[in-house]
Amino acid sequence: MVVENWHAEWRFDMLSIARWCAAQGWPVLPLAAGRKTPVANCPQCQGSGHTHVNCPCIAAGRWCHGFHAATTDRDRIDVWWSSNPHFGVGVACGPAGLVVLDVDAHAKSLPSRDKILPGIAIHEEVDLEGLKHGFHSLALLAALRGQPDPAADEEALKVRTPSGGLHIWYRADDKRRFRCSTGSSSGRALAWQVDVRADGGYIVAPGTTTNAGTYMPVGSMRMPRRLPEWLAVELTRTRHLDVPQQRSTPRLQALPQRARQAVIAAGGGRGRAAQILESALREVVACAAVTEGAGFSDKLNRAAYTAGGLAASGYATITDVERVLRGAADYARPGQEGRSTQIIRSGLNAGARRPLHIEGHFA
Repeated sequence: MVVENWHAEWRFDMLSIARWCAAQGWPVLPLAAGRKTPVANCPQCQGSGHTHVNCPCIAAGRWCHGFHAATTDRDRIDVWWSSNPHFGVGVACGPAGLVVLDVDAHAKSLPSRDKILPGIAIHEEVDLEGLKHGFHSLALLAALRGQPDPAADEEALKVRTPSGGLHIWYRADDKRRFRCSTGSSSGRALAWQVDVRADGGYIVAPGTTTNAGTYMPVGSMRMPRRLPEWLAVELTRTRHLDVPQQRSTPRLQALPQRARQAVIAAGGGRGRAAQILESALREVVACAAVTEGAGFSDKLNRAAYTAGGLAASGYATITDVERVLRGAADYARPGQEGRSTQIIRSGLNAGARRPLHIEGHFA
């Protein structure tokens, strides 16, 4: 079953869906007929209280323990769904290397402001009157980061849920294993009413039908795109990824493309000057990966000092470099404009007193 043949004629054929998913390398598990939950364990597993670890049922080819029994084995899949054609199809996200944003469309009362975008302060003067559900909170997060709304991403595999929500599928191409969360969690959450389905969880496969309706692909894309780096940064910042703080140095994130273009413009495209400024700003941007302990103030101050020195030497104007600095600071610490402005201006003033001469250029 090739991607192009994924259409209405076979969306109710659960065996075909399971086979297609497995062919993509996505381990599948059966869901109870008409529901979005895994098929129940066998009587022995239900009563024994044991876990999936060393469970003989899984080794014997049975579906006990939910996503832990997920498989890509064609023969096992044929046995499961041929004998139970009304079973739905789930995909184990972790082994499949998938990260899926589960956006809830149900309008609910707003939580406190600190729960809407965990770790991001939303000032009281910001009007939240129109914010009703997960689509709004995800769009707000994207806007604060200067990124396109994932729910409107035409390059992503998107699946409309029977309740009106949306599953946005991404693939993680590296060694990072992001963890699951719910948007209402007080411990780990990306955004209000936006769940994350990743390692340790499963997602309903596109085309699966429950009593509530069918999970239907939206648009033309039928394969997940690579997880955007800005979302990877946000998932890391919100503790969806274990980062060994004592054993490794946090990886510097790539400077957002628009910020990089602004750096080049601010430096007049003057080679080494633009590189120096970009290097300093890259460290500021990388602070977005964690909410504290990243040395944000020091890094922003150093970047401003460097920018002030470059401006004093004629490589850029103060107006241009201040604009770029503000953009990087807002990306790393949105909602902290007052604090960032003080740091930027102090650093620029100090740097302006020490012109930075490079490549034989003198002011």
